Amino acid sequence: MKTIKLNTMRKLLLFAALIAVSFTTFAQVGIGTATPHASAALDITSTTQGFLPPRMTGAQRNAISTPAAGIMVYCTDCGANGEPQYYNGTSWVNMVGGAATFLRVTSSTGKTWMDRNLGATQVATSSTDAASYGDLYQWGRNTDGHQIRTSVTVAGPVAIGAEGTSFITSTSDWLTGPDDTRWAASKTANDPCPSGFKVPTETELEAERNNGGTGSWGTDSLQNNALGAFNSALKLPVAGYRNISTGALANVGSRGIYWSSTVSGTNARYLSFASSDAYMNASNRAYGFSVRCIKE
Repeated sequence: MKTIKLNTMRKLLLFAALIAVSFTTFAQVGIGTATPHASAALDITSTTQGFLPPRMTGAQRNAISTPAAGIMVYCTDCGANGEPQYYNGTSWVNMVGGAATFLRVTSSTGKTWMDRNLGATQVATSSTDAASYGDLYQWGRNTDGHQIRTSVTVAGPVAIGAEGTSFITSTSDWLTGPDDTRWAASKTANDPCPSGFKVPTETELEAERNNGGTGSWGTDSLQNNALGAFNSALKLPVAGYRNISTGALANVGSRGIYWSSTVSGTNARYLSFASSDAYMNASNRAYGFSVRCIKE
């Protein structure tokens, strides 16, 4: 009887050992192939299908609790058309290691916008959130360095092609002769917005201010101001502007001024708001104002 029990025990131990060896030997997994590459724990082989990672919005991605370094998702509302991203242990980045592309937001007008100002590192958490202020562009200029708040200044106006990377001071336009086509209702070569987006027209900006929805900041006298701008889906902050004649920063934390692509004579139209007002107006194109991009 003892011999039978001993033999049974030996068989069980041998079986367990074989299972352990089997798991060790076949730790690699092949999908579409019986011979996964020796360097891969998972080898997916196909010439007709691709790998589909989890798809989610940016808000859902941000809700992942303590993401592991290397975890990958497809952010459906990042950038113009979605973007694959992974967590590098500190932040979400795109597949070439750059900062994860901005998210998109849909306003009450049904239009899709970037969720932050051009150059901003985050969505505004308050009307005076400095990290959400972003860059300040002269009308009609692309992203060439001039838009950085601390960029050096040079006296202007200058000819097209001679603008360099400096903020050009002037009494009206930074160009020697106005060029009304540099920004337009459709995206242009000088439009600083990312692919799939453009500088909004006056009509598109005004529609957000005066959208007619419940509590909209253009129709509610208590919110036709910086409060309404921040409470809107766009969360526009009071980022200030750069002075036309000196390049000095002004009204930072008290007024937001956003360029449109619409021209008005030798000037251009803009949206402005502060603690007690919000309106559209026109001004000289050498000013440095904020830009919020709308989807084409």
